[in-house]
Amino acid sequence: MKRRTAREKALQALYTIEIGKSEVQEAIESVLNGEASDEYFEKLVKGTTDKKEEIDGIIRSNLENWKLERLANIDRNLLRIAVYEILYSEDVPVSVAMDESIEVAKKFGDDQSSRFVNAVLSKVKDSRNK
Repeated sequence: MKRRTAREKALQALYTIEIGKSEVQEAIESVLNGEASDEYFEKLVKGTTDKKEEIDGIIRSNLENWKLERLANIDRNLLRIAVYEILYSEDVPVSVAMDESIEVAKKFGDDQSSRFVNAVLSKVKDSRNK
C-alpha cells in the first residue's frame, strides 16, 4: 500500500472511530474491507488514537478563532494524522507530512479544507521550530 493510500485509509478509520464510535481494530478491519493490512496504515491509526490528547492539545494551541470540536470531522482527523506524522514519524519530513495532508484534504474535504489544513500545519511547524 502506498503511503498516500495509507493516509487516506487512516483518515477513513479515524472518521469511523470518531463518528461511529468504533473500536480501533474494528475500524481498521472495516476500512480494509478484506484487503491486506499495511504496517504504516496501522501505525497511523493506532499512533494517532494513542496520542490523541497530546495531538489535540497541539492543534488547539495553533487554531485561531476556532474550537477543535467545531472543525469538520475530516479536517480535524487530517490534522491529527499530520501532527502525528510530524511528531512521531522520523522517516517522514515535515514538508511531506504537510503536503500529503493538503492533497488528501483536496480529495476528501470541502473547498476550504486544503487551505485551512495548510494554515494550521504551518503554525504547528513554526511553533516546533521555536
